[in-house]
Amino acid sequence: MTEIKKTRFIQNIIDTIRRSYWKKRVLKKAKVCGENLTVNGKTIVNKNTYLGNNVNFNGLIVMGGGKITIGNHFHSGVECLIIAQNHNYDKGEAIPFDDTYIYKDIEIGDYVWIGSRVMILPGTKIGKGAIIQGGSVVHGEIPDYAIAGGNPAKVFKYRDIEHFKKLENEGKFY
Repeated sequence: MTEIKKTRFIQNIIDTIRRSYWKKRVLKKAKVCGENLTVNGKTIVNKNTYLGNNVNFNGLIVMGGGKITIGNHFHSGVECLIIAQNHNYDKGEAIPFDDTYIYKDIEIGDYVWIGSRVMILPGTKIGKGAIIQGGSVVHGEIPDYAIAGGNPAKVFKYRDIEHFKKLENEGKFY
């Protein structure tokens, strides 16, 4: 075996152990986890995380105590962040904020794909089939089949809904 093949072999073993570790952490922490979970990078969820079937994480961190619902056939890029709480800054007992947290739920529909380094802020809802461009900051509501990006993320296009539904009906999922 050449030195390059040995190095690749060892790296594959390390990557397999790493993926197994993060997947076990997600399975232990999530309140509900569907079938076929894939975790390819550092992923941390909270105890109020509900995962559908065929969820694929490539590195995602959930911060805060709000409820996180992620639908079926979800894919994330690397270094994504979901924040499910705010500080109490408006009616608190100190400034700039007090030690009270305001939990806000986040809902992500089926067939959603979020690119790398996307940040999803408290109270966000992302509709079925939406795509979020890498590097975006998402707040509010992204409609079904929308393609959105930027800071704040804005819809700039929609998927071909007829084609999407055809593939969905045929059970063609990645």
